[in-house]
Amino acid sequence: MTTVIAGYETCPSWAVAYGYLGASSCMILSAWGSAWGTWRAGLGVCQMGIDHPAGVIKNIVPIVMAGVLGIYGLIVSVIITQAITVPSSLGNAYSTFNGYTHFAAGLCCGLSCLAAGGTIGILGDVGVRAFGTKASDGRKWWASNAAGGGSDGDDFGRASSTEGANKLYVGMLIMLIFSEALALYGLIVALILSQHNYSCASSG
Repeated sequence: MTTVIAGYETCPSWAVAYGYLGASSCMILSAWGSAWGTWRAGLGVCQMGIDHPAGVIKNIVPIVMAGVLGIYGLIVSVIITQAITVPSSLGNAYSTFNGYTHFAAGLCCGLSCLAAGGTIGILGDVGVRAFGTKASDGRKWWASNAAGGGSDGDDFGRASSTEGANKLYVGMLIMLIFSEALALYGLIVALILSQHNYSCASSG
């Protein structure tokens, strides 16, 4: 049942709008960040695969990390939606406190995933391109095919290039992990916010 405190209605009918806005904005923004990261990193992987096809599977990590961002948004959106109560004959039990809290939780997770997706996408794009250039020693695919077998000196050069590319790969992974952590921070705070609730049914 709705209550009025000092002229302020704590459980109006429009309170659920904020809850559904929080759930929808969380899913939309996190999916946007996931798509953004997948798009940018995918462009880099495809470009790198032309000159260094052996490194395509190894450098698929940024795309996987970007895809996880959508799962974060899905989790928070489901939790918020499950917490929204349906109005009964006695009135609306969903309070404005819950609406504002769920709206804040949705924005927190959604915007964090959006920022993380952009970071992962740009880092992944530049990182995998640099890895391919380093691993192939700057040679294009047509130059590699024309070279054929190669001498012992060429083999030593390729081994040195591969070692340098692996060091670059480790650095890229560390940057990607901390970029993914941005979304994880938003997920944790959103889960904490979603646990705070005030029901007019229990207060009345």
